[in-house]
Amino acid sequence: MRFRIGNQTSFAAPDLMSPFEYAVANRFDAFEWLPDKKYEGGWQESDINPETREYIRQTAALHDISLSVHAPINFNPFMPDASEIIRNAADFARQIGAWMMVIHLVTGHQMDRGLPAYVEAVRPIINRLSAEGFRLAIENTIYTGPKDINELFYLLRDERLDDKTVGMCLDIGHANLNSETRNDYLEYVDALGPHVPVTHVHMHENDGSSDSHLTVFTGPSAVNDAGIRGLVQRLVNRGFSGSIIMEQWPWPAELLVKARDTLLEMVRESIPAHPLSESWQHLGKNFRRKKTKKQ
Repeated sequence: MRFRIGNQTSFAAPDLMSPFEYAVANRFDAFEWLPDKKYEGGWQESDINPETREYIRQTAALHDISLSVHAPINFNPFMPDASEIIRNAADFARQIGAWMMVIHLVTGHQMDRGLPAYVEAVRPIINRLSAEGFRLAIENTIYTGPKDINELFYLLRDERLDDKTVGMCLDIGHANLNSETRNDYLEYVDALGPHVPVTHVHMHENDGSSDSHLTVFTGPSAVNDAGIRGLVQRLVNRGFSGSIIMEQWPWPAELLVKARDTLLEMVRESIPAHPLSESWQHLGKNFRRKKTKKQ
């Protein structure tokens, strides 16, 4: 079990590379690249040349930073150019050494075709990414409730797709805004079935009124952090091992370091309370035997 914590590229940053360089300088061990090209700015994969891609790959490997790539926000598998968008994202991910790809679950009021149709459309994407060594994480949006996620992963299980191929990206801010669990993202997490593999987390918070992407511990949790503590414990209980990505570029940027350090302390406090795994039980027995012999 390992919780990696990192940040993400951001439209609010002074330039494309600043968030990544910040992650390196502050010893984050995860980072996510999100193409967010807009008319007024942002970036897309073609803006990063081969030399820079190789620099990213080497730097991440040297500093043990796990990289992920988020498909463009508006991507969905029903788009006519969906295959091309995923190909560009996968090529970029491969060249920088990323192994995790993230896409949104498009449903609710955004799509009237239903989850079976979504699975049918996303299947070739999953198969292609899996064949190339990628894992896919499907992210909940504001409009997708825990019932949608549960149904999705029942359907994926019927397709014989396991958690080494596709899992859930749990977005806490989106869960907090979902109409089924407004202002109670722990209720959202608790409603996820045990068959849902949470393999990636997007961490940000809000007050339930808008998707404000506040740095964790600067919004409601600055007053009461019980929700975040509860979330960490639930991730530990689920055996989570993956990256927690803070999706913002705050001012000052040091808020990211403070959030990372606080989250890691919560993880350290939560793990001892978690039932020991079989391997740790074995180690504990050996330790007790050695201690008894010395005594």
